[in-house]
Amino acid sequence: MTLPDLPYSEPVRLHQIAGGVKRTLEPDAAARARIAKALDLASLDTFTAEMELTPTDSGWRLSGRVRAKLAQICGITLEPLPLEIDAPFVLTLAEAVDEESDEIVITMDDESPDLIENGQIDLGQYAVEQLALRLDPFPRKPGAEFVQPPEPAEISPFAVLKQLRPSDEG
Repeated sequence: MTLPDLPYSEPVRLHQIAGGVKRTLEPDAAARARIAKALDLASLDTFTAEMELTPTDSGWRLSGRVRAKLAQICGITLEPLPLEIDAPFVLTLAEAVDEESDEIVITMDDESPDLIENGQIDLGQYAVEQLALRLDPFPRKPGAEFVQPPEPAEISPFAVLKQLRPSDEG
């Protein structure tokens, strides 16, 4: 099984940044187009992620801010809806401790850290994830309402056959 290509990737190897790192990520036009396609956006005009990765007693702390000017697609009218995002975030990350076990323990509390795989953190992937979390899952233009189309009078599969039957003229 191969993983799908990530729309934007900026990996950082932990052994190269023992004291932490600050980065400002600004994807180019091609990367923004891939991100827009992956997130089903009409457009992604600007996207910047300021990120700071710092070591903690139990792992790593990833904090920063995502800023973007974009357009989502209205789910009813299919028109673009402009949106500006400016949101801070903080995540905790921890390296997997037991590498011998294939068992993954999942807990449902919000305090569980993200697990670091292969000794690297993909800042680009986290930036896109934070952007995706700020999007409206059901974008709708103000005033747009869904109108249920009328149901056909007869839904029977034999309705078409009934129309083909010759009329009883006689």
